[in-house]
Amino acid sequence: MTPSGNADLLPLLSRIAEALERLSPPESAAHDLGAADAFVWHPAPPRLVPVPKVNRVEMALLKGIDHVRDKLTDNTERFARGLPANNALLWGARGMGKSSLVKAAHASAARMPGVKPLKLVEIHREDIAGLPVLMNVMRASPDTRFIVFCDDLSFDGDDTSYKSLKAVLEGGIEGRPDNVIFYATSNRRHLLPRDMMDNERSTAVNPGEAIEEKTSLSDRFGLWLGFHKCTQDDYLAMVEGYAQHFGLKPDPETMRHEALEWSITRASRSGRTAWQFIQELAGRMGKTLEA
Repeated sequence: MTPSGNADLLPLLSRIAEALERLSPPESAAHDLGAADAFVWHPAPPRLVPVPKVNRVEMALLKGIDHVRDKLTDNTERFARGLPANNALLWGARGMGKSSLVKAAHASAARMPGVKPLKLVEIHREDIAGLPVLMNVMRASPDTRFIVFCDDLSFDGDDTSYKSLKAVLEGGIEGRPDNVIFYATSNRRHLLPRDMMDNERSTAVNPGEAIEEKTSLSDRFGLWLGFHKCTQDDYLAMVEGYAQHFGLKPDPETMRHEALEWSITRASRSGRTAWQFIQELAGRMGKTLEA
């Protein structure tokens, strides 16, 4: 090869070397897993950033989701004990406590006596493609168990990062490490918008096979937990539960009337709506929301 040919290869080889360096796991010594119970994964440079105080809601305040609450709590506690457990997809109505339940289930399992340290690690949706690097970091710490959590997970258009998630969950050669479980929340049961699935069907030679590649991602989650819009009684129970928990003592009938009016103006009854109303109520009463 001519000297000029070698020179032309140098930029390409440099890019390949940089890509391999990004994929290689960082030294485990760089991650102080004792710094916190929860972390956020940052891919560039790869690092676990500790979260000193997790934004949690007490398990007892999660109303109207008893069935899914019990299922996720049981699954998480089995995982904490080193028993078989499933990856979980929490899908459904907005504001009904999907992410709050994940954080509450982690707190409950982490407090159990006699279990290995259990860490909650959040990975942002846009960082899913780098998930294999995070798995390597966790694989290097077998004495710690990890719940990897992705909030509001979904895929659009030509996004192919879902393939990284599929490989990690079930399909890769290495697969998911024994000390890792994956929890995701989404408004979509199959993690894809309906119009995207319909478009795949209408333009494909074989409509069934066209969407199988993408919809099979949700099949990698052994536990599907559906969250549905709450009833008026459930919504009022959430409001009353928050008020009691934070020591707010307004007139009960006035609070109920105002809470219903609040939900009507937002065309929504959910745990998020109840929490927003309680913040409004506490502010008017001159109270802070401290249990």
